[in-house]
Amino acid sequence: MKFYVSTAFRETNEAIEIARAADDLGYSGIGIPDHVVNIETLSTPYPYTKDGKRRWEPFTPWPDPWVLVGAMAQVTTRIKFVTTVYIPAMRDPYAAAKAIGTAAYISDGRVELGVGVGWCRDEFELMGQQFERRGKRTDEMLELFRALWQPGWTEFSGEFYQTPRLEMEPTPPRIPIYGGGLSDIALRRAARNDGWIGDLISTEHALAAVEKLREMRSANGLSMDGFEILTPLTNAFTREHYDRAEAAGITGIITKPWIFYSGEDASLAEKIDGMKRFRKDLALDN
Repeated sequence: MKFYVSTAFRETNEAIEIARAADDLGYSGIGIPDHVVNIETLSTPYPYTKDGKRRWEPFTPWPDPWVLVGAMAQVTTRIKFVTTVYIPAMRDPYAAAKAIGTAAYISDGRVELGVGVGWCRDEFELMGQQFERRGKRTDEMLELFRALWQPGWTEFSGEFYQTPRLEMEPTPPRIPIYGGGLSDIALRRAARNDGWIGDLISTEHALAAVEKLREMRSANGLSMDGFEILTPLTNAFTREHYDRAEAAGITGIITKPWIFYSGEDASLAEKIDGMKRFRKDLALDN
């Protein structure tokens, strides 16, 4: 089982030190969330809480994922960096492909692109992007990204994006793409790509999603070999819990290990100590 340390809602300078510690301690990766801005008053309620309230307070840091990867890559040698999740359809596809590809290049292929279609109409409008049909645009953008990340000249003709013959350098190493989201449409997008990223869900909910993904992959003649399933689990705390998840097909857990020892508001020293204790208590190095 892989364990990724989430940097969500953390001070930006802490993320660098957490990445350094994760690399030293044997964690598999770092999870990096994405928003460009936090608009005070929204017309669209947050969809992942019962009351529609956002999970973060105003003035919570949301550093740019690719700038952060570039910084973290310089103080680490092996951990991977996964976005949880990045919203391509809120961006210009060429600038996004350039930033992602550059981050993958300078990190020696340690970028894993987790994507979602987004929920905040207000943020899309602020960014000058259409909220409607964002799912279709996301699918086409992923095709375009893969074309732009190939060496040599490329052309692309889609419903939304027309690309003349061009080249984009540097050519990055292969970037796996994981779909995020809990709906059947989101799971189908993940099943067409390289993996799935879950939200804060129970083990039972996650395992039900795994079964759907297995059926969707099979229907398309695809196996689960090499297909990554990364998710937080709200009710997994022990080695036995994680072993059960792994046996059912979950390949990685996204977590904040210090929460089990010092809580959400732990100091940086307490966070790093919690990361050490978590691995020791679960006997992850045995």
